[in-house]
Amino acid sequence: MGKLYLKLLTIAFALTTVSCSLNDDDINFKYTPLEITGATLPDTFELGEVYDVNVNILRTNDCNLFDRFDVTRSFTDTSQIRTVSAIGIALEKDSCADVNDEIEDLFQFEVLYTEPYIFRFYTGDDVEGEAEFIEIEVPVKE
Repeated sequence: MGKLYLKLLTIAFALTTVSCSLNDDDINFKYTPLEITGATLPDTFELGEVYDVNVNILRTNDCNLFDRFDVTRSFTDTSQIRTVSAIGIALEKDSCADVNDEIEDLFQFEVLYTEPYIFRFYTGDDVEGEAEFIEIEVPVKE
């Protein structure tokens, strides 16, 4: 039994070592924000309901891929604020072809508060490097 265990352990170690080897074919990437060009929200929310929020995202070249949404929460005395960014993966390749594709994806949003929600969708930075947003306010009815 001990010899069988030792053989299996040796095989497992050998496979792990081989499968973790690094080579020049590894794909390098970095995360990057993608431009949101538009979003579709209802005119009003109902408390306790879950909604699909459709978002249009600009993909400027074939090295940029959409990965996920990042939604951060903040609030004022009278509103719930959600800042939405589209997170992309930028493949580090020698050449990338321009595509200018607009893709659509969605995330689900549950209404938990009675205050109006303000959605701020990140569209990129202006010439001075300041973030710009599309802002959409949605009131909540109980």
